[in-house]
Amino acid sequence: MLDALLGDDSLPAAAAGDAIRRLLVLLEVADTVTRRLSLDHQLPRLIELIVEVLDADRATLFLHDADAEELFSRVAGGEGVSEIRIPQGVGVAGSVFGSGVGEIVDDAYRDPRFNPEVDRQTGYRTRSILCAPLRNRADQVIGVTQVLNKRSGRFTAGDMAVLEAISRHAASALEQAQMVERLEQARREELELLAITEAISTELHLDTLLVRIVAAATELLDAERSSLFVYDPSTDELWSRVAEGTEQQQIRIPANAGIAGAVFASGEVLNIPDAYADPRFNQEVDRRSGFRTRNMLNVPVIDRTGERLGVLQVLNKRGDRFTQVDIRRLKAFSAGIAVALENANLFSDVLALKNYNESILKSLSNGVVTLDRQCVIVKVNEAAQRVLGLSSEALVDRPAEQVFGNLNAWITRSLEFVARMGATDYHADTDLKQPDGGLASVNLTAAPFLDTEGKSIGYMLVFEDLTREKRVRNTMARYVAKEVVDQLLASGEDVLEGSSLVATVLFADIRRFSLMSETMTPRHTVSMLNEFFTEMVEVIFTRGGMLDKYIGDGLMAIFGAPIVGSADADNALYVANDMVRALGLFNTRRAGRGFEPIEIGIGLATGEVRRIGRGVKAHGTHGHRQQCEPRRSARECHQILRYARATSGDHRRRAEITRRFAPPRSDPSQRHHPADLGI
Repeated sequence: MLDALLGDDSLPAAAAGDAIRRLLVLLEVADTVTRRLSLDHQLPRLIELIVEVLDADRATLFLHDADAEELFSRVAGGEGVSEIRIPQGVGVAGSVFGSGVGEIVDDAYRDPRFNPEVDRQTGYRTRSILCAPLRNRADQVIGVTQVLNKRSGRFTAGDMAVLEAISRHAASALEQAQMVERLEQARREELELLAITEAISTELHLDTLLVRIVAAATELLDAERSSLFVYDPSTDELWSRVAEGTEQQQIRIPANAGIAGAVFASGEVLNIPDAYADPRFNQEVDRRSGFRTRNMLNVPVIDRTGERLGVLQVLNKRGDRFTQVDIRRLKAFSAGIAVALENANLFSDVLALKNYNESILKSLSNGVVTLDRQCVIVKVNEAAQRVLGLSSEALVDRPAEQVFGNLNAWITRSLEFVARMGATDYHADTDLKQPDGGLASVNLTAAPFLDTEGKSIGYMLVFEDLTREKRVRNTMARYVAKEVVDQLLASGEDVLEGSSLVATVLFADIRRFSLMSETMTPRHTVSMLNEFFTEMVEVIFTRGGMLDKYIGDGLMAIFGAPIVGSADADNALYVANDMVRALGLFNTRRAGRGFEPIEIGIGLATGEVRRIGRGVKAHGTHGHRQQCEPRRSARECHQILRYARATSGDHRRRAEITRRFAPPRSDPSQRHHPADLGI
């Protein structure tokens, strides 16, 4: 290097001075590259020194970007430092980088490697070129130094030696500065990627997550559009719920179709610089959307177990093509996508299970209350709120002792027993006091709440509401026999609601009651009616009939409601006979007490009726009961009542009335025609 700078001893003083000047330049080069490890600082100053020492118009120092397979340089401009990039094998600089041998080009326009288009765009005229490789200490070519247009004459071998000396002197420092810059860039990218990944990982709703992913991928790679295709194993398809920038809400393709399908099937990254040159690309999508796809980067989304979840597709890198840096960044991003998708799917499954359990609790007729290990109420269903007479707000997040307190202290004691013994506690048909003063009859089961490993995580109370059953039993017992009530409750039917059925209606009333009551005191009248009705109702119950209502001095009974039987009409006629016999015994007792006998009229009708639940007043009591009203003909029922009042003691006329209103013999619900019994 010194020989190239100083030459031989016979050099004149001017040449020696020039050599000393070049040596001083080398010293400044050393000072420049060691003072600060920054390419933005080193490259502009080195270029200035090279231009000065070689007396040239311009110079460019290119470094190699292995990831992008390009040569790049920094140029200071009015808006800061800009970057120039060329493919690593293009032009004179690319040729020198590939060969590692410096070159002098005296006439640039005669060299086929030279691109005159650059001159036409810039208005500059390139005459000659001096180009030398930039080598590190391991003698590896890490870049190229290119000098244009020597001002005084042509570039010489001495100029080449000086340029190589400067390049060699600066190479190590430039390599270190490039490495520092890469590390800093990697750190920034990692932080940016971490921030983006954290942003999407906090989203658990799948639809919103997909929107965030494609937006983040587009921003991360400075592209125009992105799409995330998710694999659906049930249909063996790839679907994209969001196609950014289009109006399509969902796209579905076979799992092995197109470019996305090829990436999913192979599990390999696919970087396509020209989408229309690839036969797998579906151009119809562009035609429908009006979008023009230039290049594509496709990365598979793979979870930690190696299972493929989908494909992330990024379109149209802004300004250029996708590089190895883009591939590296998108692959790192896809790992975060896999975690986010797994979390979203898990959340979706948990939410579905929660909704399923909520639906079960809501549909249960039994009240369910769950408590944590501190006996604080966690969850109640609607049935529990109804039984306890409290809203969810008054129950949830409150201690059991506060909720049940002294009003239902037995429930608190039951929980204490379960907590102490770890066993289930059961209370049958127990009264539960409600805040409004009401009373509910319940069966209570208190049990420990266990996790999958059998460890206690809380407690559960199950209330079986018996209030309705007891109400039905108490109400129906006034009108039907106990056996019929048991039948009703065992059938599971709601006997207090309306329904249509075929039944036989029996009317019975006392003859000339108005005349009799005029000669009797009110107390005597009530006593006589109570005794008479009690006698007649007992007869009705013995044959499975139901007392429907009292009509002044008469009564109405139903056979076949609410439980339909095959002998309802027969039983009604049997009851009519039994009522006549019971009336004889009743009159015998009245005669012994000095009272005159009474006469009754009885009428029967069979047909379709409608049960309608409503209140009734009978014997001075109020309650809920079933009233059956003939649906076929109310006029006929009233006619039966008139006939019954006109046939006191005339059995043959009652038989004729029965024939008039009985169903035809073909009715399969009747084993005998009522009139055949001949009362």
